[in-house]
Amino acid sequence: MDLKVICALSIILVVALSTLADGKTPPTRCQCKLAPRERRNCGYPGISAVDCRKAGCCFNASVPGVPWCFAPKPKRVRKVCPNDSYARINCGFPGITAKDCERKGCCFRPHPAGVPWCFYHRVVEE
Repeated sequence: MDLKVICALSIILVVALSTLADGKTPPTRCQCKLAPRERRNCGYPGISAVDCRKAGCCFNASVPGVPWCFAPKPKRVRKVCPNDSYARINCGFPGITAKDCERKGCCFRPHPAGVPWCFYHRVVEE
């Protein structure tokens, strides 16, 4: 291929990827369950439902006088120690004590052999 063609394709690819990165994940139904008085505006006057959701916001036009495009509730997350011993990501060093591991904010389970005993939590959505 000609160098000019490769450069042009590269620019098109970068522009396409940057526009994909701008879109946010749509909120869950649970995140959009807000009392109308609790809604914080997330759009502009006349925004469509599609554009609102593309921006990662909730849309509900059923209540007049309040924002129809509004910010979702934040996702609820919690830390858990993974049950699968092979999903553990090492947080310590060989011979670390349970106390030292937990001081680092990590999980400690001294079994089975061959996997980290001191390992990071996983974050899960509720």
